[in-house]
Amino acid sequence: MLEATLRERAKRLLTASGRSDVPPFMVMDVMAAAARIEAAGGHVIHMEVGQPWAPAPKTAISAAHAALDVGRIDYTSALGVPSLRERIARHYRDAYGFGVDTDRIVVTTGSSGAFILGFLALFEPGDRVAVTVPGYPPYRHILTALGCEPVLIETSSENRHALTGEALLAVHRKTPLKGVLVGSPANPTGTMMSKEALTSLIAAAEGAGIRFISDEIYHGLDYAFPAVTAAELSANALIINSFSKYFCMTGWRVGWMVVPEPLVRPIERLQQNLAISVPTLSQIAAEAAFEGRSEMEAVKHGYQENRRILIEGLPRSGLTKFLPADGAFYLYADVSAFTSDSFEFAKKMLDEAHVAATPGIDFDPIHGHQFIRFSYARSADDMREAVARLARWLG
Repeated sequence: MLEATLRERAKRLLTASGRSDVPPFMVMDVMAAAARIEAAGGHVIHMEVGQPWAPAPKTAISAAHAALDVGRIDYTSALGVPSLRERIARHYRDAYGFGVDTDRIVVTTGSSGAFILGFLALFEPGDRVAVTVPGYPPYRHILTALGCEPVLIETSSENRHALTGEALLAVHRKTPLKGVLVGSPANPTGTMMSKEALTSLIAAAEGAGIRFISDEIYHGLDYAFPAVTAAELSANALIINSFSKYFCMTGWRVGWMVVPEPLVRPIERLQQNLAISVPTLSQIAAEAAFEGRSEMEAVKHGYQENRRILIEGLPRSGLTKFLPADGAFYLYADVSAFTSDSFEFAKKMLDEAHVAATPGIDFDPIHGHQFIRFSYARSADDMREAVARLARWLG
């Protein structure tokens, strides 16, 4: 009797909170399944994860080595190493011809840390925040874990799968929104917004009192036209960026925000308490990464070639419909001619063709069963082999 009581008490103590009940990030499950095939001797073409195949710039690695040779790696300011913040501010002048005050730069633990800090600073539990579908799953999941309500707005081919002010305000009129988050270039579609489209969307949001968050972590990886930063269009927008994608520094876990001036101190307080500071070694490497642009541009040219290989090659296997691939390193393909279940399709593709890709249901719970996301962030040889395998498998 006593033992049963103790077991029941332990069960109650160890029950996970409701806010932790978020869906898995499915791409990580695909990676795990691919690893099991490789452990058994199989050769998998990895197109599931949005991770550059290239290492960090040599300048970043050299700077990290030099810092380790000194031996002492201490805490930094909660807002980030001052010289890194200054270098990020200079990046806006160099890349966009637009000045950003260094005091508004906050260094974060990747873009993921930025989303958490930004959401906490902007929203209260219960607030409704719009995100587009298809879209990056952790947008929804982090908002849910923080007690906010993600509001899904479907995009369509008529607007190249980009959110418009009209669509945003139509949702807002039904039940008011407190915020909206938009990525350009977007994951998983690769869609980019022109300056005119982004200006119109921000004006619509701010005119209705909707706070605007711009995810710009794929900036630099733009092929159709140069990416536009929302920092240039509004001092009230919260900008999120990262060294993970263009600079090939995923595992270093370092990103940044451009923060509206009134939110700098609140975000600093949150960072002090939640993380103290971002890993110092990563910040040192990130500052030096800006001097490795020639390496990163060569990597970008490789992505452009990979994009060409897929756009030209996949139709030969019957995959003829893609969403816009203006930027980033993703191709979001319609597989409805072959399946109505993208999860099972992705599983069979991995098991039988040894090509790993992410089911669209991860990005879009409404129509994602019709789509697969292919990442083309690896080598051109991998892309050619993937095209050949898929042609054999689907042919």
